Amino acid sequence: MPKPSLLLVLPIYNEETDLERSMRRLFAYANERLGGYNWRIMVGDNASTDRSPQIYRRLAEEDRRFTYLRIEQKGRGRILKKIWLEEPFDFSLYMDLDLSTDVQHIKQCVDKLATRDYQLCIGSRLMRGAKVIGRNLKREVLSRMYICIVKLMFPSKLSDYQCGFKGITKEAALLLLPHIEDPTWFFDSELLLLAERLGLPIYQEPVIWRDDPGSTVKIWKTATDDLAGLIRLRRTKPWKQIDMSTWPS
Repeated sequence: MPKPSLLLVLPIYNEETDLERSMRRLFAYANERLGGYNWRIMVGDNASTDRSPQIYRRLAEEDRRFTYLRIEQKGRGRILKKIWLEEPFDFSLYMDLDLSTDVQHIKQCVDKLATRDYQLCIGSRLMRGAKVIGRNLKREVLSRMYICIVKLMFPSKLSDYQCGFKGITKEAALLLLPHIEDPTWFFDSELLLLAERLGLPIYQEPVIWRDDPGSTVKIWKTATDDLAGLIRLRRTKPWKQIDMSTWPS
């Protein structure tokens, strides 16, 4: 019986400083722990203008399990949507390039998807058992405020929408992604809220997470974009447009 296929995705934009180190660390982990899967690592490049393309192309020449896809537009949601819709896999998991979420959580999450009891998996920094290292107070407060706003607007059992560590089955990707509009940071929340509204089971893994002090995410712009996204979802209710009659029960 063939092994299930697993695609590990690293979305990037101008990551020449950390790219090779993170790819090799992830490769070493997969070699050691993911022998039950036919795995590969894909860099999803959002129009990098630094040396990132030379780095991942060189690594792809070293081992066929290093792969890449480049688009000429920015947006983590945009590259994830393209990869998850077009690339072949049984299960896929993406993580931030800085590997803020400890790689030790990958196998646990993917194994949960492989049971077919779950269609998505997420890393949570707020569940009991999670450990957050080095996060500044402003980011912590804004993150918790965002979760409170989400739960006021939508009934939800999830504890973290924004952690850059999420997995999905191919079936769920094909069901959900055509209905997701946001191409940037709100993509994660939109994906999870849509899945919840449709009743898809989501596994939450309490994670060890280390803050990246060099993060280029613009906090206030992201916060306002997220709020606008929540208002749009509340208004348009895209889950009502999806026919679940043929979805496996």
